[in-house]
Amino acid sequence: MALADEHCVPVTRRSAAVGAAERAALTAEIHDWRSITRDGVERLERVFKFTDFAHALAFTNRVGAQADAEDHHPALLTEWGKVTVTWWTHVVDGLHRNDFVMAARTERIFAELG
Repeated sequence: MALADEHCVPVTRRSAAVGAAERAALTAEIHDWRSITRDGVERLERVFKFTDFAHALAFTNRVGAQADAEDHHPALLTEWGKVTVTWWTHVVDGLHRNDFVMAARTERIFAELG
């Protein structure tokens, strides 16, 4: 099953962040994303480019709708011609498989908007 076809799973404080081997495999499926650390927490981030604000906003709204449907919400910064999307899992203070699933779904949305 493609990563973008998976669904987010419930996460608790007992849930583990992704390990090194799993991270490597998952990163291969979302290669345009970068791992950043902000406030001591690892996150996935990518900047998507658009021709104008309207297209950036349409993308933001589609990502937001997917996030709401999966109950896993990113940081979204919408600007003229670009949207910065950042995924991480608060409860594990880092990256969970859900973040990679949603990054892959974000990629799919971007591709669909062409």
